[in-house]
Amino acid sequence: MAHKIRLISLLICDALLICISVYLSYLLRFDFSIKSYFVKTLPYVMVANSLFLLASLYVFKIYKRVWQYASVGDTIAILKGVVTGTTIFFVFHQLIYKYFYSHIIVPRSIYPLTIMLAFLLIGSSRFVWRLFRDNYIKMQPHHRKAMIIGAGEAGLMVVRELKHNSQSEAYPVVFIDDDPSKWNKEIMGIPVVGGRNDIVNVVKQYMIDELIVALPTASRFIISEIVKISKNTGCQIKIVPRVNDLINGKITINTIREVDVEDLLGRDPIRVDMDEITRYLTDQVVLISGAGGSIGSEISRQVAATKPQNLVILDHSENNIYEIEMELRSKYPKLNLTPVIADVKNRLRMEQVIREVRPQVIFHAAAHKHVPLMEANPIEAVQNNVIGTKNLAESAHQYGVKRFVLISTDKAVNPTSVMGATKKIAEMIMQDLDKRSGTLFSAVRFGNVLGSRGSVVPLFKKQIQNGGPVTVTHPEMVRYFMTIPEAVQLVIQAGAITNGGETFILDMGSPVKISDLAKDLIRLSGLEPEKDIKIVYTGIRPGEKLFEEILSHEEGAAATKHDRIYIGAPTEIDENVLTASINSLSSAKTSHEVRTSLNVLVPTYRWVKGGEVQDQKKVRELMDASLEIVAALEPNNVVKGNVR
Repeated sequence: MAHKIRLISLLICDALLICISVYLSYLLRFDFSIKSYFVKTLPYVMVANSLFLLASLYVFKIYKRVWQYASVGDTIAILKGVVTGTTIFFVFHQLIYKYFYSHIIVPRSIYPLTIMLAFLLIGSSRFVWRLFRDNYIKMQPHHRKAMIIGAGEAGLMVVRELKHNSQSEAYPVVFIDDDPSKWNKEIMGIPVVGGRNDIVNVVKQYMIDELIVALPTASRFIISEIVKISKNTGCQIKIVPRVNDLINGKITINTIREVDVEDLLGRDPIRVDMDEITRYLTDQVVLISGAGGSIGSEISRQVAATKPQNLVILDHSENNIYEIEMELRSKYPKLNLTPVIADVKNRLRMEQVIREVRPQVIFHAAAHKHVPLMEANPIEAVQNNVIGTKNLAESAHQYGVKRFVLISTDKAVNPTSVMGATKKIAEMIMQDLDKRSGTLFSAVRFGNVLGSRGSVVPLFKKQIQNGGPVTVTHPEMVRYFMTIPEAVQLVIQAGAITNGGETFILDMGSPVKISDLAKDLIRLSGLEPEKDIKIVYTGIRPGEKLFEEILSHEEGAAATKHDRIYIGAPTEIDENVLTASINSLSSAKTSHEVRTSLNVLVPTYRWVKGGEVQDQKKVRELMDASLEIVAALEPNNVVKGNVR
């Protein structure tokens, strides 16, 4: 209804403006003294011209445009509409004059005069309205003062949106931009007062409440630097989405999001060769175990986009499979999708599934991943992470699967937890099978995944929303982080480039201190650590390390042709020892027996009891050694011991 009222109002307004244009044209043509004959013909000219011009303007979609975002293109559209409508009226009148009413005369000079005047009046009406909104809609008492970082096109759109949207709780006060040519100037009435290094002082000077980073094309590094400076202001920080997330160049209040921890990583996302991915997955049968989990569901989404012949999503959780199935069927209605409820611990069931669906590619994401829970339930960790992997991998070998990619973890390096040790054994199973199988087995190892279920960031955000406290295990604990899409792209890329037997590792940049991460998230919420939100250190939990290593010195690393993806050297494994040890492990009845068997297979495994703190000097040595391995391959990417 509101749209119809707006359309009718604009049509009436434009009809009046066209009539005025015609009248003014006659006045100009006859030196402001219109002869009585032409006065009689004016109603005909006004009505006919209005009908043709309104129809033409409608065809050029003038009435669908949002004039608060008007641009040169919108002005050109008005000109086209006016010229086209007047031209049609000219042709129409010539036919009327020739065949019907030859006594009705319209001077030819009226046509160009009408075009000019109608264009000026209709165009001016739009821009007068825009100027009114831009200059006379002022800051209200309920508004928070906003600083816009970035005085480019995105910044201008943010200013317009904040000024014009009745739902906006912020009002633009100042611009910050690193281009000195813009300093001490005004854009849309908003002063540009300096660059990023002036943010803290400008916040104090103008008493800013909110910062909006309007740099959708900036790199992650630049965004990270700006956020680092801004988080010390005590203001809430928001950010405009990246360019590929914006639709039609329009920014709305809903698209301006809060800064996420991903924006603090200080590196651009990993990019992979999507064409290469598409080639090996298109028209193939692909099976994903653990498809209902954080990683498995994202693998399912990305694989679905490559148009596989059949996508088999397998999980033991009925609810998880239902959710991802509904999502994929909605987004990809033509996708051939096979949901399977099954447990990887059941060997016969795994054989049955693979025998029936005959996958060419398997992504094995099913695993127990929570370190403290697996410390309390080591037998279950072994059954799922070791025996489950063995069941699925050997079934893949038995039925001639082409590629098998295991999802592993950095906790498998010199493990101190049952979870890490079981994932190391899962890697060993891959490497052992690859030696005697036609299937290409490989593993992908990465660190903590931002936003995955049970990860630290959602927990911190929930604790902040509840008013605290935020719980951190130890002030010196550090971790590597990556986003879910990055992790999944690495997994899929590994399947494309594998020759069999590799453990792929992502260079995730510098590790992040968890206590600093907690403080950053508190500040990004517009609060002050320890003052508004308390941080409580709960102590290291069973199986946890202060620092997770990327690689061990024994594994070393080799570069690949893909930026920031490396290969760890395979572990030497005796097949008979591996088989006997896994059999012993699977029959273990107590936690002690499990840990003893784990230590036989993984000599570097050392159990860390709850509350035990690693020697700080040793932690630093391990950290430096791990970083040195990657730095030797690409020294510009990693700074030794640089913990942010």
